[in-house]
Amino acid sequence: MAIEHDFFGLLESGPDGSIFWSENVEFGDQSVTVDLTAPDQDDVSVEALDVAASLISSLESIDLAARNAMVDELGSRTSEVTEYILQQQATLGDELEDFLVDASGDTHIDVIKALQLMSMTILADEHGGADPFAVLEYALDPDATDDVLLVNLASDGRVQSVTSAD
Repeated sequence: MAIEHDFFGLLESGPDGSIFWSENVEFGDQSVTVDLTAPDQDDVSVEALDVAASLISSLESIDLAARNAMVDELGSRTSEVTEYILQQQATLGDELEDFLVDASGDTHIDVIKALQLMSMTILADEHGGADPFAVLEYALDPDATDDVLLVNLASDGRVQSVTSAD
């Protein structure tokens, strides 16, 4: 069985009924891996696919909202964003400046600006639910795959939370 959608094309299900779609989307000067997945195609509505397509098409504004949510987290010394930045400072030391695109003097803001959007995973079966519908993965160093921040989005594109991968 399969689902056809204007944006995603033909989404064929695997032998277990799951669906998976993946593309590299150009974003600014980088390529972002976008995956759409669901364990059971029967749990995926056309509306969920429309919302997913809309999120992908508005990746620039979604990224801005995610970064603003990270900045909002800086007010708490125990937030995962603050912990992530402190960990990056401790791990990289003086090399941290090599990763910064803009050295304004506010290291926390500079790190958030320098984070690269690595991937967006859309959990199509979570449309309208309480669990994240999409997860954005950010990394300062693209080669350090364990040192990432995850921004969880609701179906309406609203940021639900910012967490670290550990």
